[in-house]
Amino acid sequence: MLPDDTALIVVDLQPDFMPGGALACHEGDAIVPGIDALLRARRYRTVVATQDWHPPGHASFASAHPGRSPFDTIELHGHPQTLWPDHCVQGSAGAALDPRVDWTPLDLVLRKGTDPRVDSYSGFRGNHGPAGSRPVTGLAGWLRERGIAEVHVCGLARDYCVLWTAQDAAAAGFRVRFLWDLTRPVTPAGDAPTRQALLAAGIAIGA
Repeated sequence: MLPDDTALIVVDLQPDFMPGGALACHEGDAIVPGIDALLRARRYRTVVATQDWHPPGHASFASAHPGRSPFDTIELHGHPQTLWPDHCVQGSAGAALDPRVDWTPLDLVLRKGTDPRVDSYSGFRGNHGPAGSRPVTGLAGWLRERGIAEVHVCGLARDYCVLWTAQDAAAAGFRVRFLWDLTRPVTPAGDAPTRQALLAAGIAIGA
């Protein structure tokens, strides 16, 4: 059992990010058994899962921008925005938490990306919105109320939502460990920049 002040955050472990899904991550399904085993081991007193939960026609979907294709980059609210295939649409099977995992230990499911105007990679903050700011989700305060000082992060995708969640956790003052082997990227080409970004933020990498 880890110390009571350490929480696990499982990021976006959802079918749409698995091979064959709408926005498949490279080998995304390879981490499912390890995360399931980690939850079953009950090593963490506090466990959070984030869940991408987009309304139809979300601003991050390429389909919402005529003439654009998935993985194009546009400017949205004054900042670069990658356009994605439609994914994790609210209520769809692809948006569910992965059914191969025993989610019984969960204390909180935090749904993100619910604002149709704003993308949301991180569990702690949305991306830049119309006001120019990154709105908070309330997760940092919730963790502090439970006495959490350190968070361990895993899930999908390593180079986007898990990375941003880890960076924002560090910026909020938490000690952060990035469980590299329990993450997978959209594409392995992003692994080197991801490692650099983690080290620059003072985030530990490893089991």
